[in-house]
Amino acid sequence: MNATQANAIPSFSFHTTPRIVFCEGAAAELAYHLGTTAQDRLMIVTDPGIVALGLAEPAIASLKNAGADVRVFGEVEADPSLATLERAIAMALDFRATGVIGFGGGSSLDVAKLTALFAGSGQAIDTAWGVNNARGPRLPLALIPTTAGTGSEVTPVAIITVGEDEKRGVSSPLNLPDVAILDPLLTTGLPPHITAATGIDAMVHAIEAYASRNANNNPISRNLAVEALRLLGRNIEEAVFNGGNRAARSAMLIGSMLAGQAFANSPVAAVHALAYPIGSRFHVPHGLSNALVLPHVLRFNAADAANGSFALYAALGPHVFPGLRAEGGAQAICARFIDRLADLSARLGLKSRLRDVGITEADLPAMAADAMKQTRLLVNNPRDVGEADAYAIYKAAW
Repeated sequence: MNATQANAIPSFSFHTTPRIVFCEGAAAELAYHLGTTAQDRLMIVTDPGIVALGLAEPAIASLKNAGADVRVFGEVEADPSLATLERAIAMALDFRATGVIGFGGGSSLDVAKLTALFAGSGQAIDTAWGVNNARGPRLPLALIPTTAGTGSEVTPVAIITVGEDEKRGVSSPLNLPDVAILDPLLTTGLPPHITAATGIDAMVHAIEAYASRNANNNPISRNLAVEALRLLGRNIEEAVFNGGNRAARSAMLIGSMLAGQAFANSPVAAVHALAYPIGSRFHVPHGLSNALVLPHVLRFNAADAANGSFALYAALGPHVFPGLRAEGGAQAICARFIDRLADLSARLGLKSRLRDVGITEADLPAMAADAMKQTRLLVNNPRDVGEADAYAIYKAAW
């Protein structure tokens, strides 16, 4: 094999939302950004908090002024249930919706994705779980995030809670919307604790995408992850402590979107796998669940020098923390990077121990067993994670 062959870039595919609009006030001009679709029967999928605040009212007024018939499904909860999804689909069918608009955080966007999919295709939900099992066609779909965290507006995955605590996902390019509308003005009123948790969530997406063992890890995702971390790391504290700063809010929203593009194509790994049992069993918000285990998973990965993750984390460190000292070699830089991430969560006011969110030591074995069900994520981790490893990580986080 010659040098050119040895350094060849492996084959990969990259999918993302075909049209992205970033504009202050875009939500209030939604009909303009949707074009002719705005004259149809449009269903908005959102949550009770947004309904109570009236955050979507300017968007609704824009659509109605353009001649659209609009119906609002405002029942999406955190970690949305299968029952919620089924009610949303039933409303779309009853309304004879010709398009769906997701407006809110990741939960609302995920329910919107699947409402558009199943109301459009008629496919039975149970036949679509997993990767590339969705058939389509789906209804036209627009997604409007109101948090800077999930990046759901550019990812093909939608997660639903089935039963008491089982997370199931539908992963398909059909879940990518026709257009994503990024309006930073929608995020300026987010409380500090939500800004912090969703911001850390976006950083986790970028870190895990960059170091993913997935065969589709690619140079586009890695570069997107680096830029996402640069924007997020330099702006998260300002966004948390001075929420009205539009520049910081804009940077966070774009950083979240770039991280979403990165992990949509180079999937996340053990941080998310271990976060899911925390969210599903104890109803801890997803971003905080990630923050609670992030430093402990990274330390676990970096402890095995053979997988090279310590070098990848060390390379990311200065992008997130410009003042990170570079001396001492990759392992030393990696260790400081992980410590700085843990310190950042604390400075942002996030809880730092599992016990702080009501998890007892006796809960850890069952959580470790649950984490092992997340095989689609664990296979992407730089280091193999067994049940005993998951328990040890939880114990370190407890």
